[in-house]
Amino acid sequence: MIPILLAMIGIVALAGLVVVYVAYPHRGEDVPNVPWVGEAMRKGVSKLPTLDNQSDEQKYDTRPREKQHH
Repeated sequence: MIPILLAMIGIVALAGLVVVYVAYPHRGEDVPNVPWVGEAMRKGVSKLPTLDNQSDEQKYDTRPREKQHH
C-alpha cells in the first residue's frame, strides 16, 4: 500500500511540475512568488536533448509552405 501511495504522490508532483513549466517558463514568464523555480526549470530543459530536426532557417521561415507532391 505504501509503495503505491508514494508512486502516486510522485506522479502527481511530476505532473504539477509539467503544468507549471508549460504555464510560465515555456512562455518566457517568471513563476509568481518563486522565480528561482522558473530559472531552474529553464536550465534543466536547456540541457536536455530535443527531437528538433529543423534548421534555424526552417524554424523561423515566415513564407507559406507549399505542399510537395511526389
